Amino acid sequence: MPKNRNKKRSDGRLQTKIYIGNFDGKAKYKYVYGKTQKELDDKVLEVKLALKKGIDITSDNDKFGYWAEQWLKLKKMEVSIGRFVAYQSYNNKLKVMYDFKINKLTTADFQSIIIDYNELSSNSLLQIKNTAKQIMQLAMDNRIIDYNPVCSVKIPKKQPKEERRALTDEERQWIIDTPDFMQLPSMIMMYAGLRRGEIVALLWSDVDLTNRTISVNKSAEVINGKFTVKNSTKTESGKRIVYIPKILSDYLAKQQRTTNMLVCPSPTGIMLSTKTWNRKWHDYLLKLNNKYGDFSTNIPNSKFDNKDKEFVIPYFTAHCLRHTFITMMYMAGVDVLTAKEQAGHKDIRTTMSIYTHLDSRYKEKSMCKLDDYLNNGCQKGVNGICK
Repeated sequence: MPKNRNKKRSDGRLQTKIYIGNFDGKAKYKYVYGKTQKELDDKVLEVKLALKKGIDITSDNDKFGYWAEQWLKLKKMEVSIGRFVAYQSYNNKLKVMYDFKINKLTTADFQSIIIDYNELSSNSLLQIKNTAKQIMQLAMDNRIIDYNPVCSVKIPKKQPKEERRALTDEERQWIIDTPDFMQLPSMIMMYAGLRRGEIVALLWSDVDLTNRTISVNKSAEVINGKFTVKNSTKTESGKRIVYIPKILSDYLAKQQRTTNMLVCPSPTGIMLSTKTWNRKWHDYLLKLNNKYGDFSTNIPNSKFDNKDKEFVIPYFTAHCLRHTFITMMYMAGVDVLTAKEQAGHKDIRTTMSIYTHLDSRYKEKSMCKLDDYLNNGCQKGVNGICK
């Protein structure tokens, strides 16, 4: 009868060892413990199944935090500084799990993180999930775990964000007719489609008024709340020559150039900060609201008295101006490939989605014109047309 290799410890638990391989010429064993024979047998079976799957049994005590830090080290070599800072931010949301054994984490554990941060946007929640998913995938690739529990995590549905819109003809005229610190960047976004980071880094040497072009060859990205210029654009396709309309070239020709050659410097002559940009944009919208809003039921005491003043003009973001540029290209009949190049989109599907949406909107309006014509013209018996 074979000798029972189970050993009873002083704490009352049963102990056995399982051979897991030969390392450096020496046999290596995994010790397993259980309070009862059944518990011990179950754990032995669990270890043997893991060995059969090729899981590294020697790393079963690895913490989630260890692999999270290993993943961050890899990402630091692969992505831009701005993207890496974003990854660090998403990873910080997962630090409550750092001391947990990675092979014991479940879908429910990661789902609880998403629930805890439910006030964040759907995109932020998705980024947190994707960060956790990539960390666990790295552990899988190194045979620490045999499945990724993050794949089954659900992102709760949120109310859809308000659609980015193009400015109306009237709103575009507001920009043209209202001098302000933010008028210059607004004109460039509206008539050349530059992104905020591209405008912040733009130099007068990038502007060719003779040929009416702007060379977009660098961008500023937000790092720790500040703009930092990198000698590249957001994507490789972002590097482009934008052909600008006469209304913009005429406007730029009248602008005073600064000694540092920045097209849109801060009030102190240096590169804009995110804080200054946001404050100036807010002030600009208030100025437009004061000038063009209908305050027949709510008249402010002065143009500086905004405490109790209702914001009555349609609100728009800086990105709406870029969207306006793309919409104007569509309305002018610019083909989608040219529009993609001028907007600096990485994927033509981005441009196509905007064009397709505009198609559905404006084709419907065009058909409404046909209805109007038929109702007001043909059905009244217009001579020579409907007979």
